[in-house]
Amino acid sequence: MKRLQRFLCAAWLLCLALLAAPAMAGVVVVAHANMHKLDLPTLQRIYTGKVIEVGGVSVAPINFKAGQPLRQRFLADYLQQTDDAYVAYWTVRRYVGKGVPPRELPSVADVISYVQSTPGAVAYLDEADVPASMNVVLRK
Repeated sequence: MKRLQRFLCAAWLLCLALLAAPAMAGVVVVAHANMHKLDLPTLQRIYTGKVIEVGGVSVAPINFKAGQPLRQRFLADYLQQTDDAYVAYWTVRRYVGKGVPPRELPSVADVISYVQSTPGAVAYLDEADVPASMNVVLRK
């Protein structure tokens, strides 16, 4: 009986912890107001340097710094890659002269400012951080 009580108590505490934990918002792709909606294959080609123009607009993809949790979620959700694999991909691509990786910015505020002021800019944000005025071009 004592064992059952401990189990039920532990289960109850686990339920309370799960209910109290903040829900993690999804990662959404945002872009400058001059960009139209994107599909997943186009976004993947943008972030791998295989597409440099969409609808006649030169694209300027933005990344967060390597190791940041939001970047890791974006890479996993949209590119199906780990951060290490993505960095390795760009190391080889740069070495053979096939381009440079997306520009990296350190903070959400920097990304929002850059995207809003740079035609062709494409980035990703946690859905909870997206201002109402931002142009969301892809959501999973």
